[in-house]
Amino acid sequence: MSKLKYNRILLKVSGEALMGKQQFGIEQEPVEMIANEVKTAHDAGCQIAIVVGGGNIFRGMKNSAKLGMDRASGDYVGMLATVMNAVALQCALRKIEVSCRIQTAIDINKIAEPYVRFKAIRHLEKGRVVIFAAGTGNPFFTTDTAAALRASEIEADVMLMAKNGVDGVYTADPRINSEAKKYDKITYDDIIIRGLKVMDTSSCALCKENNIPIIVFDFAAKGAVMKILNNENIGTYVGGTNVD
Repeated sequence: MSKLKYNRILLKVSGEALMGKQQFGIEQEPVEMIANEVKTAHDAGCQIAIVVGGGNIFRGMKNSAKLGMDRASGDYVGMLATVMNAVALQCALRKIEVSCRIQTAIDINKIAEPYVRFKAIRHLEKGRVVIFAAGTGNPFFTTDTAAALRASEIEADVMLMAKNGVDGVYTADPRINSEAKKYDKITYDDIIIRGLKVMDTSSCALCKENNIPIIVFDFAAKGAVMKILNNENIGTYVGGTNVD
């Protein structure tokens, strides 16, 4: 473990990363790919916690408006979607013999443990992967914020933000603007001041407050997590040092 740059990580996986080529739902291939990436890092001795989104099934603000639901109700439905994704990812990890626990911010005792900070840390110390589901358990907060919160609570060394098809932070959306330039390093304040949409400002501010660096990368790049753990320059590093 001492050879790795980061010994305890919080991996944020978007729900969209589980869709594969589908328009919605969960596809086996990307789930298995994510599980295998996690296993490689886990076998190398890294303690891994995961926060998974639910946008592949239900996106709170967008879908609740379409269905005539109030925002809070829509967000609760989105939290339940993250639990579905967590169960799918747990099954994929168990299939390749990675010990894994799900902890949820909303009590669903038949499926997962309730979130308890010290129990989560104990699982990590015992070599188990922990998946945090149901966001923060409160409406009006995204899974980005949940990831920053859990990373702070478990005292993670870094938060890895796995993006779907984007390999870092750009000056603009590279899928729309071909002239967008990628940042190799950027500060928390620059993310907030420049209004870059890579993550919620509350998530970025929380990581800044607790001095947790963020690395934004494309999860589709095979072996990316291990490259980060081995101190290779992958994606965009977000931290406190002025890079201008």
